[in-house]
Amino acid sequence: MSRLFLGEFEQLVLLAVLRQDGNGYGVTLRREIEERTGRRPGLGSVYTTLDRLTRKGFIEARTLAPTEVRGGRGKKVFRLTRGGRSALIASLERIESMARGLTLDADGAL
Repeated sequence: MSRLFLGEFEQLVLLAVLRQDGNGYGVTLRREIEERTGRRPGLGSVYTTLDRLTRKGFIEARTLAPTEVRGGRGKKVFRLTRGGRSALIASLERIESMARGLTLDADGAL
């Protein structure tokens, strides 16, 4: 499978990163997904997906200055790369293309 193909959760994480505008970290990204979808992913799932998307080149991480509140550690925040935007756009366009012209009612009938 091409690295441009995204799974549903990868799409949600990329959309959350985009919504957080470069200031999102694991906890805020999880909260964003939960508030908008009702899905409560485990924090480990979020970080695993962030790692995978970083390796694919779809997001970049930067570490903010350490704070005492965080025990002297800096917070790692994420932003989309140009490749991540392209992959997300292509992925959403494929979904729209598959859904175009279909009407699905509550009983699942077409």
